[in-house]
Amino acid sequence: DEIEYALPFHLISSPLLSKSIRHRLSRTFHFRHRRTSLDLSHQSQFSEKIAPRVLITGASGLIGANLKAYLETAGYIVFTLSRRSPASPRAFQWDLNTDVFPIEALEMVDAVIHLSGENIAGGYWTNKRKKQILESRVRGTQLLVEAIRKSSSRPKVLISASAIGFYGDRQGAILTEVDPPDGKNSFVSEVTRAWEHEALKAEDAGVRTVLARFGIVLSPQGGALQKMLLPFQLGLGGPIGGGSQWMSWIGIDDALYALHTLLETPQAHGAYNLVAPEPVTNGEFTKILASVLSRPALFPVPEVGLKLLMGQLAEELLLSSCRVSPARLTELGYSFAMPSLEEYLRFALGRELSYK
Repeated sequence: DEIEYALPFHLISSPLLSKSIRHRLSRTFHFRHRRTSLDLSHQSQFSEKIAPRVLITGASGLIGANLKAYLETAGYIVFTLSRRSPASPRAFQWDLNTDVFPIEALEMVDAVIHLSGENIAGGYWTNKRKKQILESRVRGTQLLVEAIRKSSSRPKVLISASAIGFYGDRQGAILTEVDPPDGKNSFVSEVTRAWEHEALKAEDAGVRTVLARFGIVLSPQGGALQKMLLPFQLGLGGPIGGGSQWMSWIGIDDALYALHTLLETPQAHGAYNLVAPEPVTNGEFTKILASVLSRPALFPVPEVGLKLLMGQLAEELLLSSCRVSPARLTELGYSFAMPSLEEYLRFALGRELSYK
């Protein structure tokens, strides 16, 4: 790439700013080139597509929006299903309140990737909010599976989102897909179990069904990492609670590549943990992020304060411990693009040591 640019008042500003601007531009294009290379490398593994037409629900969310762009660059025809009015010929609308579902959308596709659901970390968990979170997933999945059953031309595969919250708070035990929930009936575990139960009913209609149990999906564009960045960049970051709780994470790139693998692998069915093979404790996460940003991390967030401010949400999403292994994904032959947290953060935040 060649870029020509001129700064305002260049005689004064160029000596002061040109080095910084060149560094930022170079860093941006280095990132774009590497991501493009990673995308093309993974896409080349599935040049013969078994599901070239895909319907995505929840395509406006962090994972859905990135997945749509990724699949389209790989040559897929992508349709979307949302509660918004259709903005293009490939967009469809559904309504959970009135049970309206456009069955014709299913008759146009080979696969459905179901990512729709209320943001579980989007606000204090009042009883009303918890009901919205549960019903958006359970009722939405029920409506989708009912439509699949009624469709005259069913999709070959359904990939339904879930979460590693299925396992509950398990401290340091290493968990794989064969492990059951902890039996404590936490809210997140209750939601994921009900969500998965409805999705698996698609198997009765002869549809290959995959449950994608996402860990903490990291991206500077949104989610947990985006919320952490500003305080850490200001040098105000620190561990949450005691910092001993395990965080099972996955970079957004590997999340997309794993979904692509599950989509195009006929023998893939049932639950898969979408997490990197190297989970870290919150304390380790804090140290690595601070190191990547070249900032101190001296301000721990006290557990008591979190519980007072955020209640059950803090207990289940921030303070609980879940050390999860991507066992079945690895058995399927999937190779992670970025298995270590430091490697991913340096890539995603433009702080790669090799580039410096």
